[in-house]
Amino acid sequence: MPEVAVVTGASAGIGRAIAVGLGALGLRVALGGRRVSRLEETARLVEAAGGTPFVHALDVTDSASIDAFCAATTREAGPVDVLVNNAGTALPGDAHTLADADHRRIIDTNLLGSILMSSRIVSALRARGARGDIVFISSDSTVHHRPGLATYLASKAGVEAFAAALALECEGTAIRSSVVRVGPTLTGFADDWDLKVFDELMPRWHRFGVQRHFETLQPEDVAHAVVQVVTAPAHVWLPVVEVQPQPPTAEPAD
Repeated sequence: MPEVAVVTGASAGIGRAIAVGLGALGLRVALGGRRVSRLEETARLVEAAGGTPFVHALDVTDSASIDAFCAATTREAGPVDVLVNNAGTALPGDAHTLADADHRRIIDTNLLGSILMSSRIVSALRARGARGDIVFISSDSTVHHRPGLATYLASKAGVEAFAAALALECEGTAIRSSVVRVGPTLTGFADDWDLKVFDELMPRWHRFGVQRHFETLQPEDVAHAVVQVVTAPAHVWLPVVEVQPQPPTAEPAD
């Protein structure tokens, strides 16, 4: 059983639920994110679940911030056994309408941030000769392409490719690299989007067959999948776990 886990983007939504789920295993859980006040809220939930939280500011797009976070976590919580790369962002709009800064923000947060965090934790695990899990939170948009989110889905496709290559690099060690691919989930992820954008996106997504129904997951459903991945027996590896909401059940005929 792992002892210390890191969750990036742990201030709300899926990241918060994952942190609480790992806390319920009795782990020490390092919570990283830019909104420290929100991380403190997550910490209280982790503690109530039975875990020991550690809060530290983290900007996964900043190498210095990553190094400071990793050093503080190791010093205060101990060597890291599990990393959950959850921090992510998205901006709606066709590729030609987004500013260069928007494209960079998405790629830097979702893809480069996961790469940089993983490189630190894998390096430390290999130096210790320790068992560990690197988990990447991805999106079903990698296989069900959604117009209006091209850069986001490209970043997540890159995450999945990196996770697969990392698994090959770690073959022969006790380090597992896994993807949890998430379907539509009810979170605050798009709270800052203009709601009018959905009036334009939903018909397009429906036309391309990627929004067949409107059922959603809860963040806790994703957390359950992550817990399954990191608690799998040592001889078991779950390279990709896709979590989807069950389509609505048809009403029985009279």
